[in-house]
Amino acid sequence: MTTTPSVNWNYPTSVRFGAGRINELGQCAALLGMKRPLLVTDPGLARLPMTANALELLRQAGLEPDIFSDIKPNPTASNVEAGVAAYRAGGHDGVIAFGGGSGLDAGKVIAFMAGQTRPMWDFEDIGDWWTRADPDGIAPILAVPTTAGTGSEVGRAGVITNEETHTKKVIFHPKMLPGIVICDPELTVGMPRYFTVGTGMDALAHCLEAYSSTFYHPMGDGIAVEGMRLVFENLKRVAEVPDDLVARGHMMSAAAMGAVAFQKGLGAIHALSHPVGALYDTHHGMTNAVFMPYVLVFNRAAIETKIDRLAGYLGISGGFDGFLQAVLDLRTALDVPHTLEGLKVDGAKAAKIAEMAIVDPTAGGNPIELTLEGAASIFDAALTGRL
Repeated sequence: MTTTPSVNWNYPTSVRFGAGRINELGQCAALLGMKRPLLVTDPGLARLPMTANALELLRQAGLEPDIFSDIKPNPTASNVEAGVAAYRAGGHDGVIAFGGGSGLDAGKVIAFMAGQTRPMWDFEDIGDWWTRADPDGIAPILAVPTTAGTGSEVGRAGVITNEETHTKKVIFHPKMLPGIVICDPELTVGMPRYFTVGTGMDALAHCLEAYSSTFYHPMGDGIAVEGMRLVFENLKRVAEVPDDLVARGHMMSAAAMGAVAFQKGLGAIHALSHPVGALYDTHHGMTNAVFMPYVLVFNRAAIETKIDRLAGYLGISGGFDGFLQAVLDLRTALDVPHTLEGLKVDGAKAAKIAEMAIVDPTAGGNPIELTLEGAASIFDAALTGRL
């Protein structure tokens, strides 16, 4: 580096963190000017007592909420369109994005699109396309994560699947950042072990890829490193003892930290995971977990020194090799499949996945340029288990 970098940095919004903070939901919605909020969540959460409780808290605060839950695990354009229609038909004045990545992403994009006239794909995260939006048409957003993984609650974008092309697209606007976030670890206690593990590994992937990216953001590096420490020290605990609120809280922090850090960049883990998820409808975090060691090996020449430093901070001996083994050991302890076969992914669409990976918006952050050949080699390694 011969000159001082010229970069833009952004950090998250107002976060109310702690057990029991969900009780402030009505107050927070009112602070954002909501009187008729639309609570957006997924079908599974919509049936749970925690969601009924959230609606009751809003009513107790004198608000008139309604719920929209027609959302797939990998939200689609038609899900967003249906949500916007429900928002407009109900005369709503704000969105409460409630849930894991699907509910949070869909909720934010519904709030964004509620006052727009252009098609959603006109706002894909490419160049300055976000400036096409009418910022006054973006509804207030209150985010309530019920998982500890995506960190979407502190993000300014939503990932939506284009059903026609079977590709995941990132819709971005600075005003999609929620005005208030409620992070209550009690909401994650009932999450099944598979999703606890998958979302936790997603947080690790966000931190690891942000840290590995060559873009200049030393503050992001620091947040990513501490986020990884929290995952390594707490993910196995929450998988084994689901009601440990201290460990749950640390994982919720790590998830938000990963999302803050990855404005620095992501990489090949996500670039490959996105097309696999779009084509095979796999769980995003678990797909990231499968690809993680294979991408680490692929990137070794560019990141070995950084990973050596990371291993030292985490108390892992052996530098890069020790860190790689720690990732493999963590996956084994959490029953993460070693290969894509464990996610019911075969090689029939390998060429298409490689083609999609190199144009995925996350590919540009990979520390080694992700070529078609490189993407194909990583996919083959993850398919065969070759490290």
